Amino acid sequence: MTEDNFVDYVKINVKSGDGGKGSTHLRREKFVAKGGPDGGNGGRGGHIIFVSDKNLWTLYHFKFKKHFKAENGGDGGKSRSSGSNGMDQVIKVPVGTVVKDSETNEIIFESIDDGDKKIVVQGGKGGLGNWNFKSSTNQTPKYAQPGIKGIEKKFIVELKVLADVGLVGLPNSGKSTLLSVLTDAKPKIADYEFTTLKPNLGIVNHRDFNTFVISDIPGIIEGASKGKGLGHHFLRHIERNSILCVLISAETKNFLKTFNIISRELNNYNTELNDKEKVLVISKCDLVEPKTFSKFKKDAMSSIKDFKIHFISSVSMQGIQELKDILWQKLN
Repeated sequence: MTEDNFVDYVKINVKSGDGGKGSTHLRREKFVAKGGPDGGNGGRGGHIIFVSDKNLWTLYHFKFKKHFKAENGGDGGKSRSSGSNGMDQVIKVPVGTVVKDSETNEIIFESIDDGDKKIVVQGGKGGLGNWNFKSSTNQTPKYAQPGIKGIEKKFIVELKVLADVGLVGLPNSGKSTLLSVLTDAKPKIADYEFTTLKPNLGIVNHRDFNTFVISDIPGIIEGASKGKGLGHHFLRHIERNSILCVLISAETKNFLKTFNIISRELNNYNTELNDKEKVLVISKCDLVEPKTFSKFKKDAMSSIKDFKIHFISSVSMQGIQELKDILWQKLN
């Protein structure tokens, strides 16, 4: 999937259907001179419904259609026949989608499992026909209710990528290169920051035909939790990963500072991210001179006590198979 096709944030307009109007029909038959009112009720307007679909991966289908309208309810008829209900507008979204009210930012719908469904905007109620208003003092009412108008809303639709493992790190730490080595994905790779602007997904083939999904998240910078850089546009994807694979380049001059920046930004965005299982990986080990690397390794091992550090090189394939084993073991 190309980066341009990965759409994870859209704004859409929806309108539920108007309710049908009630009928003011009066019964007239050959041998019934004054049959009285028999106007039927109007039908309900169509609802706006969101449904999660496991066959969708992005919000790309919203790229060219952002306005959705449900069908209006039918008008009531004679012989107390009610109008037909308007057809609902069903909007399919990928599993892991969050729908928010654009004005209040309130979460209206969050899809977690395939087939999750919710009516987010009710259709307008149909009006009552004139037979409902018949009484002892008014036996031939010639009025009926109009249908209630449908509701128009604007929603923000966000996708939180569902992946088993999320690659997290500062820009240019080797995440895209690692993804291309672990999977058949072909992300854009270049020697400058923010090469990755949208998450990339790939499937890792492990031993005995086992597989798991891994995602490459755009680089974190200091202040990302407050919206700096790509900020909230990508941090939300980390919430749905089972394991976070934290990458730090061996070329980094201050290992502990880099690690603290990543930890702090994750914590500031969502404190629950601290509870996620993490794997600490030092990348680009082949680009550092042996003497410098030895010192870096010693500093890293002494400054981080709570994590077992794994050293890799995506180019020379050093430690790649071992990393697969570690990730698979933690996932299971």
